[in-house]
Amino acid sequence: MEITKIPHEVLANKAKLVSVEEIKAGKYGQLVLDMKKAMVENMGVGLAANQVGQDLSIFVIDAKTANAYKVPEAYFNPEITEYSTETDDVEEGCLSIPGFYVGIPRSKKIMFKALDETGKKIKFKARGFLARVLQHETDHLNGLTIKEKSNQNF
Repeated sequence: MEITKIPHEVLANKAKLVSVEEIKAGKYGQLVLDMKKAMVENMGVGLAANQVGQDLSIFVIDAKTANAYKVPEAYFNPEITEYSTETDDVEEGCLSIPGFYVGIPRSKKIMFKALDETGKKIKFKARGFLARVLQHETDHLNGLTIKEKSNQNF
């Protein structure tokens, strides 16, 4: 599975929501497995569906991070519902922009909701590194990369 690179237009568009019925029917199971494999092969910690050319509101995070924070590895139709005012600025890279690293200010804590791989609604508070990864991948699904984020005023 090849990683989609900028300036591909799929990375600039808001991803399409997926239906609960399709998730429950297992329609995206193989895609999620392929995305996890591609993420690991490319040494990423997260990967959004549009980064592999799929215009779908899905992303995965690496197993080590998911296990450390006791959260799922795959997210469907994710949404950040709250951002803390306290931020930190950490250098980030992106598989869709090889060799580009830039400091990105992000909220230290967020409230996050999504559907898991079974179509069940999940909601939790994320902090630290997990909050950063979830914000980065959610940005992808909203058509933003770290290149655009680094040009924004905060």
